[in-house]
Amino acid sequence: MKRTFLGEFEEVVLLVIAGCTEEAYGVTIWERLQQQTGRSITMSAVHATLYRLEEKGYLASELGGATAERGGRRKRFFALTATGSKALLEIQEMRANLWQDIPAGKLQVIIK
Repeated sequence: MKRTFLGEFEEVVLLVIAGCTEEAYGVTIWERLQQQTGRSITMSAVHATLYRLEEKGYLASELGGATAERGGRRKRFFALTATGSKALLEIQEMRANLWQDIPAGKLQVIIK
């Protein structure tokens, strides 16, 4: 079976989009990424990752309608593809298996 390998940031971007209850576009994705990770992330890093994931077939996008509040510019909405959903499920399964392999008590934190 061919494994899915994504970078951490790519995985988190896919998870954020999967968790969106409204249509996901650049700003909402960027805000949720910063909120969930506690990191300062540039919008250009988000856009570069979104387009890369789309090229890989994990995301699909479409342009929404033009709005006056955006000066007539249209939003690009992103959604997981079947390939993106499958990739996330494979990663979840792999991580669950790795966690299960850790012996009991091995991750205990010792405070001195």
